[in-house]
Amino acid sequence: MTPPRGPELAIEHLTATHQRHPAVHHLSARFAPGSLTAIVGPNGAGKTTLLRTIAGLHAADEGRVRIGAGRVALLPQQSGMDRAFPILCLDVVMQGMWSRLGAFRSAGAEERGRAQAALEAVGLGGFARRPVGSMSAGQFQRLLFARLLVQDADLILLDEPFNAVDARTAADLLAVVRRWHGEGRTVLAVLHDLDLVRDEFPDCLLLARQKIALGPTAEVLSAANRLKARMMAEAWDEGAAPCEARAA
Repeated sequence: MTPPRGPELAIEHLTATHQRHPAVHHLSARFAPGSLTAIVGPNGAGKTTLLRTIAGLHAADEGRVRIGAGRVALLPQQSGMDRAFPILCLDVVMQGMWSRLGAFRSAGAEERGRAQAALEAVGLGGFARRPVGSMSAGQFQRLLFARLLVQDADLILLDEPFNAVDARTAADLLAVVRRWHGEGRTVLAVLHDLDLVRDEFPDCLLLARQKIALGPTAEVLSAANRLKARMMAEAWDEGAAPCEARAA
């Protein structure tokens, strides 16, 4: 088995809010290096906020996120992305190299070759000069995975990576996720398909703003845990007073 190259991820008493109303509430969790974990829960459970906070895009109100050494990459939801901007597929993939190229170094033949190889790896070998605006939802998701490939991240965060794509695309992209796991990277994915989670993800975090359970998928997705998450979601009061609690 490949030694883990991904970092350990530790979340300590994390609260992240929108207008002081908790999206993630006093969450503590640890993810082992090289682990493959699904994050599931009801709508509004804080799953996207958690990924954005881990990636450093959403400020924590309390607690902290500790990540071992390594690069972090986030695949956001497609619904939050503007596909009308006039840009070619190859240029989108090469955006994944900006952190290493820097602001003043132009991409050379080596970088372009890596970008082309990433397109081929996700089934878009002939798409380098194609405008992004002409792509289907499935093709665009493949493109975003190609950009992740060239980022060569050690911790990979995926927000609904198989949403609104056809079955063949989902299967091809799942193969990429398996490849990352086989390379020892740490991968967290927000998912809604519990059958897929049971079949493909060894570990699972069940979230309902608070942690319901974290551990082996079969144990986490017990009927009792899923009922608890649903009952907590039904009890949410969006008009409640802002959170004043402090972590113990």
